[in-house]
Amino acid sequence: MARLPAGIRFIVSFSRDQWYRAFIFSLTYLLYASFHLSRKPISIVKGELHKHCTAGDEAEPKLHDQSDSTGLATLHQLQDNKSDCGWAPFDKDNYQQLLGALDYSFLCAYAVGMYLSGIIGERLPIRYYLTFGMLASGAFTALFGLGYFYDIHSLGFYVVTQVINGLVQTTGWPSVVTCLSNWFGKGRRGLIMGVWNSHTSVGNILGSLIAGYWVSTCWGLSFVVPGAIVATMGLVCFLFLIEHPKDIRCPSTLTTHPKAYENGTNKFRIQKPASLGEKSRALDPEMQCLLLQADGKTPIHPSHIIVLPGDSGSGMAISFTGALRIPGVIEFSLCLLFAKLVSYTFLFWLPLYITSVDHLDAQRAGELSTLFDVGGLFGGILAGVISDRLEKRASTCGLMLLLAAPTLYVFSAVSRMGLEATIAMLLLSGALVSGPYALITTAVSADLGTHKSLKGNSHALSTVTAIIDGTGSVGAALGPLLAGLISPTGWSNVFYMLMFADACALLFLVRLILKELSCPGPAAGSQAQ
Repeated sequence: MARLPAGIRFIVSFSRDQWYRAFIFSLTYLLYASFHLSRKPISIVKGELHKHCTAGDEAEPKLHDQSDSTGLATLHQLQDNKSDCGWAPFDKDNYQQLLGALDYSFLCAYAVGMYLSGIIGERLPIRYYLTFGMLASGAFTALFGLGYFYDIHSLGFYVVTQVINGLVQTTGWPSVVTCLSNWFGKGRRGLIMGVWNSHTSVGNILGSLIAGYWVSTCWGLSFVVPGAIVATMGLVCFLFLIEHPKDIRCPSTLTTHPKAYENGTNKFRIQKPASLGEKSRALDPEMQCLLLQADGKTPIHPSHIIVLPGDSGSGMAISFTGALRIPGVIEFSLCLLFAKLVSYTFLFWLPLYITSVDHLDAQRAGELSTLFDVGGLFGGILAGVISDRLEKRASTCGLMLLLAAPTLYVFSAVSRMGLEATIAMLLLSGALVSGPYALITTAVSADLGTHKSLKGNSHALSTVTAIIDGTGSVGAALGPLLAGLISPTGWSNVFYMLMFADACALLFLVRLILKELSCPGPAAGSQAQ
């Protein structure tokens, strides 16, 4: 009997369940990468929407020296090429405020919609909900680009398009995080989700390259093509996404409690007080830390634990206030507000900053800005690995935030020294800025959404994820707006604002960090169990 080929032996070495998990990992990765791919074009196109009036200024003296007919022909050529001051209404002196308004309209709608999206997402099939969001997002991303082809110069058109696009894009994050968490348990969650969260950087890089390819020739395609990609991935989602392992009879990685109901009508588990030793054995070290009282020593009494329906298939969703009562949700949400403020300021304003400092065209600046996302890719993975190893999520975030603030100051100082210094600082800043943001929105959100205090209820995950990311999106809306208001006074002031935001993010984690540091490490924790 012939020996099986090496490739086939490799394939059969994995179980059916492992192949399904790998498939869901890859599919959700691509789905959310396409969302970020569609958000990046606006930052690339900013340099084309407003340009310095060099072409028009240089041509003006020549118009007086030539005949009227020749001068008019040259003027019409300048207008046709849009080489005067950019694209109206962004060709005026207040262009920074107008461009900031585009960012703010998108991000503000995203922040408001995220709170609603998590609650709605708990009550609808993930596959249908996510498919609708991706098709709608693709349509409105492309609609922004159609303003170029139909010669639309109304600020209201672009603002309304951004608002609706921001609302429909909120369907993405709670859906993909919930789906992934259904398939992967807590073991090595930081590493798995750190690698998975690189979709943010990959999507930003691809969006920058796609938008940059057409930005100088036909910026409308910089939006139409990403919009078409998002809509296509929406169809892929509808055809292939599997929401939960139980849908194909795979063993679930989430612990359920089938005895959560006393009878068919009783909706709550009646929990008996347990001894301290029993509780210590039931909880892993990280959960013990999160369930400590304010003094850091006394565990929460069982009667104070959030008691929710234990049957994950019961369809009972957590309330908004119930999700806020989960230990750590408020602290991590406020931390993410400031961390995301910094990250999204870079996302929307970095290409324009590079254009101003290094005097590059919009395409070159967009390509160079992808290095920040490359650094963010490695930063997210590094944060996940460290937090898994130490079993201290808050401490890992705090360390990276502590290092990020001085790095931003150095970036603002050395980025004017040439491209080499800018490249190095883009990579380092991207890792330190994106690491905490990536860890909180993935592993931390999944940990809190499947917290032991929920007693097995899996219907809290989407709501918790939406609360954390929705609060962070408030910062994402404020960051680009503040950058637009502050940048006319000098880019150094923008960096001071970003450093202050990093300090505030660290401040909100201090209590959780102190709790984690007072708990035993992973080795000691395992011995205690």
